[in-house]
Amino acid sequence: MKSVQEQLNYICKGAAEIISISEMQTKLQRSVQTRQPLTVKVGFDPTAPDLHLGHTVLIRKMQHFQDLGHRVIFLIGDFTGLIGDPTGRSKTRPPLSTEQILQNAETYKKQVFKILDPEKTVIDFNSRWLAAMTSQDWIKLCAKYTVAAMLKRDDFATRYRTEQSIGIHELLYPLAQAYDSVVLQADFELGGTDQKFNLLVGRDIQREFGMEPQVILTMPILEGLDGVEKMSKSLNNYVGIQEDPKTIYGKIMSISDGLMFRYYERLTNLAPSEIEKMRRDVASEKPSLHPMELKQRLAEQIVSDFHGPVAARAAAEAFGRQFQQREVPEVMPEFSFTGAPLSLADVLTRSALAESKSQARRLIQSGAVSVDQSKVSDVALKLSVGQYVIRCGRLKWARVKID
Repeated sequence: MKSVQEQLNYICKGAAEIISISEMQTKLQRSVQTRQPLTVKVGFDPTAPDLHLGHTVLIRKMQHFQDLGHRVIFLIGDFTGLIGDPTGRSKTRPPLSTEQILQNAETYKKQVFKILDPEKTVIDFNSRWLAAMTSQDWIKLCAKYTVAAMLKRDDFATRYRTEQSIGIHELLYPLAQAYDSVVLQADFELGGTDQKFNLLVGRDIQREFGMEPQVILTMPILEGLDGVEKMSKSLNNYVGIQEDPKTIYGKIMSISDGLMFRYYERLTNLAPSEIEKMRRDVASEKPSLHPMELKQRLAEQIVSDFHGPVAARAAAEAFGRQFQQREVPEVMPEFSFTGAPLSLADVLTRSALAESKSQARRLIQSGAVSVDQSKVSDVALKLSVGQYVIRCGRLKWARVKID
């Protein structure tokens, strides 16, 4: 087992926040002294059938704990999924059926082992204890937390202030997630930065049950292909880990140079110092590496993680042939906008082909933009209702539908 300091360094890599470092150090010291692994819990509600790269930010951190010899629990929220996590929601989430939850849960079990070691991973379902709770059990659990404390949560507070409905069942979600930590006797719970409130409730409820509170570790939220919104299937800005190698490779090659470095930070095991060195090199007057080369490395690494090195090389070669022959890619990000007619500069910005409208206009003027394989140079051009294939520069493509 590695020393406490070595474990601290490895665990903290890439983390957004840890509450608290001193408690983590105490738990790690006790683990080293007793040679007993710590219990690390991460919950995933199976509200969609596929995992995407955004999910893997947390799963990679779980892998780090496995590397250190700790006990990792991949908790499938088949019960909490019936409630629906209200995090970031401006209205009540539509509930899924039990059948949908179970089908999605089965796909999660298969996909997670693309990263985690199946022999070192405990898979559990929170319906095992939550579904068995009686009405009296739920009342006792609810008595351990207050409505005032629950309404401190940003999304609840906003909905309450603007007189939007909050279902009673939604208030139960953080308590149910917290009770998972009690049952599993979690030493750590991991989540995205948007999960901080729920994770803190877990600490409070563990104290109420006379337990030492879990250390919470949050990981940064991964932006989607647009570089703006959180990666989400509903926003169509995602990369699914089950997608075919060519699709994954092509999607990664479509991202901006700035987003590329954030993907390196959150989706690879490269040391922060190596990534910073690449960033400085690209920004220098005489770079030794072109951003395209770095993006190719990233795309090949991500494909290799989920489909193996042979598939990754084949995807890279296919993309190279397509690029050299200037063919239209088989796969590209797709966007749908309303409000026709829309200016081309606006479309370039909203589809993340340009970082700003001013940059979009410069790209159009320089002849770097094509619409349906025809170059355009009119910065005032407007696109009417229809579907378009837009190319910006050498590598960025998007399929755009305008209504």
